[in-house]
Amino acid sequence: MELLIRGGTVVDPAAGRTFQSDILVKDGRVAALEKKITARGARVLDAAGKLVVPGLIDMHVHLREPGQEHKETVASGTLAAVHGGFTAVAAMPNTDPVADTPGVIRYVLEKAREAGRARVYPVGALTVGSRGRELTEMGALRAAGAVAFSDDGRPVADAHVMRRALEYARMLGVPVISHCEEPALAVGVMHEGLVSTRLGLKGTPAAAEDVAVARDLILAEMTGCHLHVAHVTTAGAVRLIREAKARGVRVTAETTPHHFTLTDRAVVGFNTNAKVNPPLRTDADVAAVREGLADGTIDVIATDHAPHAAHEKEVEFDLAPFGLVGLETAVGLVFTELVAGGVLDLVAAVAKLSTNPARVLGLSAGVIEPGAVADLTVIDPAAAWTVDRGELVGKSKNTPFHGYRLKGLPHATIIGGEVHLVARGPTES
Repeated sequence: MELLIRGGTVVDPAAGRTFQSDILVKDGRVAALEKKITARGARVLDAAGKLVVPGLIDMHVHLREPGQEHKETVASGTLAAVHGGFTAVAAMPNTDPVADTPGVIRYVLEKAREAGRARVYPVGALTVGSRGRELTEMGALRAAGAVAFSDDGRPVADAHVMRRALEYARMLGVPVISHCEEPALAVGVMHEGLVSTRLGLKGTPAAAEDVAVARDLILAEMTGCHLHVAHVTTAGAVRLIREAKARGVRVTAETTPHHFTLTDRAVVGFNTNAKVNPPLRTDADVAAVREGLADGTIDVIATDHAPHAAHEKEVEFDLAPFGLVGLETAVGLVFTELVAGGVLDLVAAVAKLSTNPARVLGLSAGVIEPGAVADLTVIDPAAAWTVDRGELVGKSKNTPFHGYRLKGLPHATIIGGEVHLVARGPTES
């Protein structure tokens, strides 16, 4: 069946413009972009007053399967993705077993096919067991479907191992996604500063991130490999990446909605849903991250969606696992904090959620043009809503944004021409 998306404002980051247009979809691909398209018998999706953007891609998600299905599964995680407006996600390899063999990569892809929701692009482990000592069979993982390599959740402490990983990844033409922390410094449960001192909690200094970013940038410059720095949180890391880009290092970077929104004060009251790794930082760091988004130093917004079961978070702060869920709140936070806040215009915001992650991962996605796969997200920028963890469709509910009033809501997620209307409670005027 044909699909006609009528009357929307198309946001096209690849062309750097917005324009009014209908979109006709045939056989899962964009067939036409014109005003006032007539298509008898087509299903009509009214997009008047809404934005039609290239399908959003979250390039940093933990789907937990295999091995941790009590937290999330591929099926529940991709359902959360669709509700959040994401047509595709990249699945990090820190599952159980770790995605360090072709069999695990193929397993994740098969589970995604069975679920039939958002597309899933597996990320293969850099080292066996993500233990940082022995490289995986990276070529075999790539052949099985891995789009990048990472030991996310654990830094690669050995600089020689990291060098060799970058060299192999360069030969395979895929990026290395680096979890940049110096293990000898990253010994705390939150950011080291005034708040950690007042709470009596052990802190991790910003320098833990800065030192590791500096090392990996030097290795990327040495090897010529594409380095992608995950979840940037510090002013120092932003500065280092900006300087590296200026001298031509092949580096891209991402940050998360919680790191451009929250500070370490969110931990006050020993809120374990605000316990994340890397930790929430200071006002100065948040300001630097926002500046990095605005000037292009930070290319991508990714959620680092890290679900945990309620019983795992409802313990003493020191014992609770790191991580929060982010797929279903990302669009609202981007539109509320960055677009309405004047940090990013519409085109730049959409680019960081769609076109840029597609480019980083080498995907044929993130564009709206005739012939392109019809992965599209329709967003209602005027829809006001309040985050309610009870309404989240993912398996886990560990969000620090419960009760937040946001503006901007996915209206429909379209994957290969198939419409997934977003079901949510009534919005507020």
